[in-house]
Order: sequence, then structure tokens, then C-alpha cells
Amino acid sequence: MICTALIPGKKAPVIIKEDMINNMQPGSVIYDLAAIQGGNTAFTKADEIFEKNGVKIMGESNILNKLPVSASSLYAKNMFNFVENLFDKENKKLNINLKDEIIIKTLIK
Repeated sequence: MICTALIPGKKAPVIIKEDMINNMQPGSVIYDLAAIQGGNTAFTKADEIFEKNGVKIMGESNILNKLPVSASSLYAKNMFNFVENLFDKENKKLNINLKDEIIIKTLIK
């Protein structure tokens, strides 16, 4: 997987050339963050997935607005799983298992 960059206020330079894409393994993915400004490949299309010789080129034009949602969801899921690990479902009470590897590594000593 190759991630390309977005340079604010400038047209995206084509840095991944056709011959580079042709030499990539089928199944490779290019996630072009500069799609809104033309893209870093000659084949990038904003908000589309384009396939060239088995290589998928993903052109996301709104990645910056999607990242906070993904990050918040991931953080919430991690926190839920951590707290759930502290709870004994059978007895419906808090159970801090000091033999649990995750709990041990998160204790403040």
C-alpha cells in the first residue's frame, strides 16, 4: 500500500507514474490523499476506485473530515473493551484481575 500526500494550495504533482503502477503486484493499493487536487497518479479519480493492471487506486477527496469519526469510533471501542474487561458479567460487579496482562500493564504504581 502506498499513501500519497496532499500539499495545501497546490496542484498535486504526479509522483506515481504509469510504469511504476505497471510494475506493482496485482492486489496492491494506492490510497491517494491528494485526489481533490488532481491526485498523485495519472489515474486518480476523486471519490472513485480505479483499477489499473490489478492495482487499485483510491482517490479520497474528503479524508480529513472522515478521520475524526474513525479515530473517535476506534477510541470508544478500545475504551469499552478495556472497561468491559474489568467487569465480571456473571456476578455483575467490578473485578480487577491482577493476573490479566492488559490490566497489569495499565496500573499506575
